[in-house]
Amino acid sequence: MPEFSTAQVHAGESRDAAHGARVTPIYLTAGFEFDSFAQAEGRFGGEEPGYTYSRSGNPTTAALERRVAALEHGREAIAVGSGQAALTVALLGLVQTGDHVLSAQSVYSGTRGLFENGLRRLGIVIEFVDDPTDLDEWRRRVRPNTRVLFGESIANPGNEILDIEGVAAVAHDNGIPLIVDNTLATPYLLRPGAHGADIVVHSASKYLGGHGSTLGGVVVDQGSYDWAASPFTHLTSPDEWLEGSSYVEAHGAAAYTRFARSVIASLFGPVLSPMNAFLIQQGVETLSLRVQRQSDSALAVARWLESRPEVVRVDYAGLESHPDHELALRYLPRGQGAVVGFALAGGTSAAERFYDAVELFSRMTHIGDVRSLILHPASTTHAHLNRGVREETGITDGLLRLSIGLEDADDLIADLVRGIAAVNAADAIVTDAVVAAAGR
Repeated sequence: MPEFSTAQVHAGESRDAAHGARVTPIYLTAGFEFDSFAQAEGRFGGEEPGYTYSRSGNPTTAALERRVAALEHGREAIAVGSGQAALTVALLGLVQTGDHVLSAQSVYSGTRGLFENGLRRLGIVIEFVDDPTDLDEWRRRVRPNTRVLFGESIANPGNEILDIEGVAAVAHDNGIPLIVDNTLATPYLLRPGAHGADIVVHSASKYLGGHGSTLGGVVVDQGSYDWAASPFTHLTSPDEWLEGSSYVEAHGAAAYTRFARSVIASLFGPVLSPMNAFLIQQGVETLSLRVQRQSDSALAVARWLESRPEVVRVDYAGLESHPDHELALRYLPRGQGAVVGFALAGGTSAAERFYDAVELFSRMTHIGDVRSLILHPASTTHAHLNRGVREETGITDGLLRLSIGLEDADDLIADLVRGIAAVNAADAIVTDAVVAAAGR
């Protein structure tokens, strides 16, 4: 197996025999022509290799799938239209009405929304573990109908680190798989499959693509879970589409990915455009270079923020003060990612002044961009959550989230100084007004 930086450039390539293109071409076509009646029948029946329709598969998309699977050391990957689509496909490939999903509490707000407002409407029971570091709590809350455990390798935005080996042990002791969202860590910093995760998902819109230009998502089957011995009857029971065979009988170790691709991704239709697949693959080729620099800069920014009296908390697992620092050193020795959360003492008003004062940070909802970004979660991405849930997950009124890009760390800190200055200037005006009023 080549080293990571080599694999991110070469893994999964398929040379263009017709014209000798060195970069995977963009196959921007809805369908694919068949040479004959027999070939068409064979492709739709699965006996003949090749493509039928881009909703079911495309050569450009397939090249991206092979590369990400190689970087995660997985068996097979499925690329879809967004990170939300990736998690949806991964879960609906497993669960059905009446099943129970047990998740870490500290997950991205969009994921929580999918769970609470999407899957619950389908009759899927969702429950959140209050303390994801407490393995006994995971064990206690597993039910007979639990079918999936879920967590994020690095939580967004609190930087909580999932004890993947510990949670995977709980899952496997109960005969069920663990799904890990590895978006913030990327396979460069962490391969969850090496620690027991069975399925890994990515929002490829973030670090895999890296340039903030396109959406995409990827599901990776690690090949570690025994589908034949699983409780997933839709994979082990006879299926009329397979003429009475089960997915396990027909596809063996590929049973899950074949079902997730042909039934969930293809029929529900969250298709990744070949153009987007091409752009994401271009980003993957520089993944290690970007993520290493971004992680190094994030640590420098986090240390600076921690030194400021105006900041009451910094959420970055690379800091010794973070509760999950030991887990971060264990799972993420190369770096602890590029998302930094910090809370200002002055609450919403201080956060607003800081947010409006910065000039280099882009004010937008995204992470993983080459540009540095800033967001106020409580009034934007997490505003739909009730205050109790926000406070439980650390989304306080004074919290700001930074996604560190490729700019020089000193320039980023200089921009943060502008934000601090704006907070202090407003506080000085209030202090002067109070003093003046008292002197009257």
